[in-house]
Amino acid sequence: MKTISKTLTKQKVGKGALFLTLFSIAAILPAVIHQQAITGPIINTTLFLAAYYLSFELALMIALFPSIIALSAGLLPVALAPMVPFIMISNILLIWIFKKFSKTQKIGSMIGASALKFIFLYLTSFIVTNLIVKAEIAKKASLMMSWPQLLTAITGGFIALSIIKFTKFEK
Repeated sequence: MKTISKTLTKQKVGKGALFLTLFSIAAILPAVIHQQAITGPIINTTLFLAAYYLSFELALMIALFPSIIALSAGLLPVALAPMVPFIMISNILLIWIFKKFSKTQKIGSMIGASALKFIFLYLTSFIVTNLIVKAEIAKKASLMMSWPQLLTAITGGFIALSIIKFTKFEK
């Protein structure tokens, strides 16, 4: 019987630890802190870091959890439950754009990814909330999915770029 052994390299252990750290932040933070102004930038930071350092598949796993946790923990109002799939898609767009273009232009790709996330969320929230909920609630929901999304994504992006610049973690 042949024995197959894999050696855990320092880089593989580091990537595993980074994944677990970012995943834990993305999964736990929305359940603990119920303020979009705090959780938004931190979650977006984790998404940008995951996109930069991890494979697309691992970053994707991190992108799917925060909105589910935010909804179940009460950070995201129940009226916005139909938006959860669109929030997930916006996170995937952010990761995909940043991962694709950050090798050549980190700041530009971060701003572009943030802008695309914002535009996608704003347009889908406007359509979805107006179809599903009362006008007054739809207005508040659309506001929550508008400029705060752009602000939290760009803030998270600048935090992530600072971490990338000042750490020695290998890609």
